[in-house]
Amino acid sequence: MDLTAGHVWVMISAALVLLMTPGLAFFYGGMTRAKAALNMMMMSFVAVGLVGIVWVLWGYSMTSGDGVAQLFGNPFASSGLQSLIGTEDLISAGYGATFAIITVALISGAIADRAKFGAWTLFVPIWVTAVYCPLAFMVWGGGLLSADGAVGAAVGEAVDFAGGTVVHISAGVAALVLALILGKRQGFGKDPAQRPHNIPFVMLGAALLWFGWFGFNGGAAGSAEEAGLIWVNTMAAPAAAMVGWLVTERIRDGRPTSLGAASGIVAGLVAITPACANVSPVGAVGLGLVSGALCALAVGIKYRLGFDDSLDVVAVHLVAGIIGTLSIGFIMMPVEGEGGGLFYGAGPGQLVAQIVAAAIAIALSAVMTAIIGLAIHKTVGFRISPDNEVSGVDLSEHAETAYEFGGLGVGGSFHPFAEQMFGQQKSAKPQTTQQSVTEGVHS
Repeated sequence: MDLTAGHVWVMISAALVLLMTPGLAFFYGGMTRAKAALNMMMMSFVAVGLVGIVWVLWGYSMTSGDGVAQLFGNPFASSGLQSLIGTEDLISAGYGATFAIITVALISGAIADRAKFGAWTLFVPIWVTAVYCPLAFMVWGGGLLSADGAVGAAVGEAVDFAGGTVVHISAGVAALVLALILGKRQGFGKDPAQRPHNIPFVMLGAALLWFGWFGFNGGAAGSAEEAGLIWVNTMAAPAAAMVGWLVTERIRDGRPTSLGAASGIVAGLVAITPACANVSPVGAVGLGLVSGALCALAVGIKYRLGFDDSLDVVAVHLVAGIIGTLSIGFIMMPVEGEGGGLFYGAGPGQLVAQIVAAAIAIALSAVMTAIIGLAIHKTVGFRISPDNEVSGVDLSEHAETAYEFGGLGVGGSFHPFAEQMFGQQKSAKPQTTQQSVTEGVHS
């Protein structure tokens, strides 16, 4: 079969989506303290490696083909992707992998500064297998929530073009559950040092995410007309959400912030994801304004309820994911004069379908994440020690630091070629807490 423009577009889109995970690493890495930046970025990068392997061996197979009780595909049907060799289906398989990768990477922001890297590497493949793959099959693979599935046939098929339920609601709920399991950081809500150490990184990450999101939303476009609508909506919604967030900050705090601008962009991207092919550009602007303002307000929930979602994954991804998913029931355009949302004069059927899909995604992610997270926490342990949290998770987990400041002693003690370069015994032992305090490791 000849390589068509459609094939090329999906491959380019897959590359754009894959770039989003390093973009997320910059976005999250800049939002942490300096002594946790590398660990935060590594949690995104290792997701690429682990999920890439899972996807080839059994992950893709679980999202397609014949289902097991309409819950997930047979993990052995396309194991190793052997049956796809020589077919164009390998292109869509690669595209799907990038979605699974960034979904689990999103969760990491909720547990910044305090998670064991080894525990995270256990969590990633298990969560993708037990949560992401089944939910992707239910929504996109002909499972429970599809038109022919038991739930879809009963209440109507939910619309989720690019991942409001599969990606953002599932990741946001998982982030909340893990934040509750690991508990609060020392000084949460009191320590002024718990603030972003590198805002330019945050803005760079937001820019890369926005760039990659055109592939995230547009890769599955079925026509030029649909692709154009998706592109414009993916531009309009985050633009409006940034404005909505900044206006909210200006009214509430007296100053608009660059961190707020970056966060507003991401909130708008999340909100438009499920609806990008089904709402008008004006609807996208309205959705962006609402999601930006509400997500800015939602950031304060963690302080009122007392859970430490370090980088506001719940406020941005869960809240905006729910807003975007439910908005379809209100502003979805009719197709050839039929259906649509309440604002187009249709009945509540689509809104009911959206609510049911969101509820199932929340329940599945909450239950399975709690089981996985607690099992890891009670066995190998998910949280670093209090001393290591003070000295910094970069040192305790990776024996290195993000920055070297010309002999000021803020770097890690480990060097892989220390013996050859300096004539000293190489050591991977991190500095002690007292050394860290003395030598100025604190951000």
